[in-house]
Amino acid sequence: MNQLDILRIDKWLWCARFFKTRSLAADEIAKGHVTINGQAAKASREVHCGDTVALRQGLIARTVVVRGLSNARGPAPVAQQLYEETAESISAREQTAEQRRLAPEPAHTLMEGRPTKRNRRDMERANSWGSRWSASVDGSD
Repeated sequence: MNQLDILRIDKWLWCARFFKTRSLAADEIAKGHVTINGQAAKASREVHCGDTVALRQGLIARTVVVRGLSNARGPAPVAQQLYEETAESISAREQTAEQRRLAPEPAHTLMEGRPTKRNRRDMERANSWGSRWSASVDGSD
């Protein structure tokens, strides 16, 4: 891990493995999902050790303190040494994960739409015409 004094935020987010590519990191920064020390960031903004970076990865919000800088993307254990997540961020992330786990499955609330094979068979049994093939009331055609 190379020791540097300053590094672009998009490159640091990529090196710290928050995003798979540097361009994805730059896109998230452009959308306003990344702040440094409470201020909106641009991709070219420089990050220093000790800065607080707040970012959002999909639905997950994280707040981390920069502990190291590296201009090379390394393995995950090395990347995790570049930052330290705040206690508030960890608890908020765990609480969000618990809420998602306890939330009802959206598909279970659907009552409309195409029936499943099992539902179709149940409907056929319930609406069975029996031996009667005609729709006439008296049965004679």
